[in-house]
Amino acid sequence: MSVPGEFVAKSLAIAQMELKKLFRDPTELFSRAVQPVLWLAVFGQVFSRVFSRVFSRVRGIPIGSVGYLAFMTPGILAQSVLFAAIFYGIAVIWERDLGVIHKLLVSPCPRSALVFGKAISAGVRGLVQAAIIYLLALVMHIPIRTDPLAVLGVLSAVVLGSALFATFSLIIACIVKTRERFMGIGQVLTMPLFFASNAIYPLALMPPWLRVVAGFNPLTYLVDALRALMITGAPASHSLVANFLVLTVVFVLFVIVAARLYPTLVE
Repeated sequence: MSVPGEFVAKSLAIAQMELKKLFRDPTELFSRAVQPVLWLAVFGQVFSRVFSRVFSRVRGIPIGSVGYLAFMTPGILAQSVLFAAIFYGIAVIWERDLGVIHKLLVSPCPRSALVFGKAISAGVRGLVQAAIIYLLALVMHIPIRTDPLAVLGVLSAVVLGSALFATFSLIIACIVKTRERFMGIGQVLTMPLFFASNAIYPLALMPPWLRVVAGFNPLTYLVDALRALMITGAPASHSLVANFLVLTVVFVLFVIVAARLYPTLVE
């Protein structure tokens, strides 16, 4: 087997091992449905009324011809992906405490394959969030695209975004090494990442300094890709190619950093 083939095979083996944990505890799937339901069914209805009135009175706010609830839906999907993936690293700390990390590190599996395999499993978990959002959108009669190519693009973006933020979470876990510190940092990071993006309001509403911050926020590019794929007529700040390219480059960089830091968990 070639070197790339061996890398893929070992990564998939790690991903399969991680996904078995999800299948053994299906209650996690139901718990993940709570947050998007609250944001779309409760907060989304309120925000839709408030922002729709504001946008109808203020000219030049670029939300296109779509309603605010439709504009918000891809942002809620991205938020659900972020919130689920950002705490992925705590499972790695548990594995360290249980001795699982030690066994993985003495295996012939490359560190990059360990990290990449865990990222794949996180990406598959993110598909649950996408399924929940699509079901909610259909029940609430939110006009989203359901053609196969658009859905495939959304699923690809969700997998890539989930893998990216899960790898970022793994980097944090390797640095802080304790569950208490990790939980604190994870809670501190989620809200700034969410609100410093275009998830629930367009970039044009932001002050200039915040638009600069949003430009360095990977969530901005995930939301932009999802919005272009899910909502017909929704404005996009970048092309789909540019969004996927940024997400891919950041993900690869995170995998490289995480692979270097991974052995430090047991030091």
